[in-house]
Amino acid sequence: MSFRRSQLSIAALFGFLGFQYSTWAARIPMLKSKLDLSDAEVGLLLLAAGIGAALAFPVVTFGMKRLGSRGLALVSCAGLTAVLLSLAVVPNLPVAFAVLLVDGVLVACLNVAMNAQGTALEVQAERNTMAKLHATFSGGIFTAALLASGITAFSTNLLTHFVIGAAVLVSLTVFASRGMLRSDLPATETVKVKGKLTLPSLVIAWLALAMVFGTVVEGAMNDWSALYLRDIVGAPTAALPLGIAVVSATMLITRLFADARRAAWGDRFVVLTGATVAGAGLTAALLVGGLVPTLVGFACVGLGMAAVTPCLYAAAAKEGSNALTLVSTMGTLGLLAGPPAIGALTNATDLRWGMAAVAVFAFLVTACTTQIRTADSRTQPVEAH
Repeated sequence: MSFRRSQLSIAALFGFLGFQYSTWAARIPMLKSKLDLSDAEVGLLLLAAGIGAALAFPVVTFGMKRLGSRGLALVSCAGLTAVLLSLAVVPNLPVAFAVLLVDGVLVACLNVAMNAQGTALEVQAERNTMAKLHATFSGGIFTAALLASGITAFSTNLLTHFVIGAAVLVSLTVFASRGMLRSDLPATETVKVKGKLTLPSLVIAWLALAMVFGTVVEGAMNDWSALYLRDIVGAPTAALPLGIAVVSATMLITRLFADARRAAWGDRFVVLTGATVAGAGLTAALLVGGLVPTLVGFACVGLGMAAVTPCLYAAAAKEGSNALTLVSTMGTLGLLAGPPAIGALTNATDLRWGMAAVAVFAFLVTACTTQIRTADSRTQPVEAH
């Protein structure tokens, strides 16, 4: 099978995950009204997906061993499509919480499976493609947001919207199934303690921490940029969507071209530079204030963080499938649980401190990466030896 056909099929998985997440997230206000939820209950509902991701590791490990990345991806896609339809008819908060708990587990499963597929394609073809694949995740989020905007202009019915969304997801699943790889990378070598307790190697631990911090930055910018512009910058209502638009647009465009940078500079340099640019740019924006400087700072986050997670996923996968499972699960946890954690800090202080914490997390990615010794290689630049 050709590289391009497999690349497009695997890209469909990434687009699937972004589209599914953005479809239901765009209708949170409608879910809140339908279920008559308070703000605190909405926060609890959103936390459910993060809890599911935190509990997913043994499920993902079992699924990868029994089904492989291709099988796990297809099962996860079917489950996530069912989750989307279920959210349209949930009668109350407990049921909605249970559905999103399952969503978190399935997101973690698909996240591991699709990144395993992407890295296996890189190794097999000896070509970089992970950044482009992650660009389709951003594209899926953007496309679902546009679809949600268009549908709500004509109907507020959740079931209508989610049925249309489910049809898109089924189409992506069918397309992906025809070109995915059937082979996976070998399992991870681990460190055994006293012959019973099995621990990840030091490099995997640093990669997992870097992934958590990186995905917290991505998730927090998606969830809190508009509120920061409104409450701290004092931006007009028309300008509030510009926060997420700037971050997502710069991230999408950067990811489309980041694989060339990975080949030229190596993944480790890309991660170190990108995370530093994100942290420094956001810090400067917080200190200077004003709408334009803030948007420039947000653009630095999108530009800097765009290639960070693709590089970390690729590095983890080259350590083996078990390493990818751990690092990907931690990434899903950071993406889903990070924004509520920032929200808790914001409630205790204010949004300035919450956004400052996001900048700190970006710098922590740099700190973790510096702890990983590397060989002078462009194909495995963040791999420990």
